[in-house]
Amino acid sequence: MYFNRKCKITFICHGATIYSEENRLSEVENYPQLSELGLDEVERITEYLRRRAVKNDIIYTSPAVRTMQTAKIISKLYKQEPIILDDLHPRKCGKLNGLTIEQIENKYPDLLESWFNNPEYDDNLEAESINDFISRVKRIIDVVVSSNEGNRVIIVTHPEVIQAAICAALDMPAAKIAKIFIRTGSATQISYYEKWSSLVYSDYTPIF
Repeated sequence: MYFNRKCKITFICHGATIYSEENRLSEVENYPQLSELGLDEVERITEYLRRRAVKNDIIYTSPAVRTMQTAKIISKLYKQEPIILDDLHPRKCGKLNGLTIEQIENKYPDLLESWFNNPEYDDNLEAESINDFISRVKRIIDVVVSSNEGNRVIIVTHPEVIQAAICAALDMPAAKIAKIFIRTGSATQISYYEKWSSLVYSDYTPIF
């Protein structure tokens, strides 16, 4: 049925790290860990889930240290062990890996706009284009949805992965992905139906 909901996913963005605070691109999984601010953000988002009595059947997480730390804290609320989705890592940034936005502007003049807005751009950076990135995220989410019909799911992941999931769910042009703002320690919810998807809320950060 057109209005038959297959799955509801609450995407939780990991807490802050020294990299997110420095606006530094990174595809590395074993570093950095959550900062003190990041731990506080995760505690707040976990308390939000508790207060709202957000139901959940299964928790998935990206394999990075920062997402697994976040998932471990949230999993205590639901008494569930998170399941790792190995391919749900951030956009591969190739030669830009480890650089801050300011360093990219200095080292690669005129590159930044293309990197964030041109769906096919890679310019021999050994990176992942926006189109390829969104397609990868969509394939993973499609598998999660098809494997969890009728379930309520939490996915703990990265800001750019959530951006890509929103683009894919709403059939947004890939070039608009950078206009979707996702903060660390935030929640985004998408309902998936037979033939369409609905963005319930996005980038919510609780304030108590």
